[in-house]
Amino acid sequence: MEVATARPGYELWRPNREKSASQGARVAVIFLLLLSALLALIIILGGWSKLEGGKNFALAYVVIYLLLAWRVFNWSRGVLPVAAALAMILAIFSVLAAPGWFERAKDGLSSPALPEEILGLLTIAMIPLQIVLVALSIVAFNQDWHVEEERPIGKQVPA
Repeated sequence: MEVATARPGYELWRPNREKSASQGARVAVIFLLLLSALLALIIILGGWSKLEGGKNFALAYVVIYLLLAWRVFNWSRGVLPVAAALAMILAIFSVLAAPGWFERAKDGLSSPALPEEILGLLTIAMIPLQIVLVALSIVAFNQDWHVEEERPIGKQVPA
């Protein structure tokens, strides 16, 4: 019998996906991924003219976060460790980048599209956001979304 196929007269059931904790963790991870992508996009576009390198890398990060959100929306448990790892890397980058925005707020330096102070604050806001994303991704990963059971077709198993 192949994987993800039930015996005749039975259907596959994923009991952990019906739990409110699993559904809440999934929604929270999706929200944090989308919020992170939006915040990163604002920082990238707001400071585009002054970013010295890595513009393509930063835009790729936004696209990857959107793809991860889509995969989590489809109950893919396997992308959660990837999301946690990328969030930790982005938190480190944010810690390193935030002071640079504040240092640019001097006379004689040209300003980016958004004020440097705003870009610095948004970059600082990215740090706790990524830390929470790491924690929630780990919690969601431990909820065993992938567990499948067979049950007779049409039979509801009590919670």
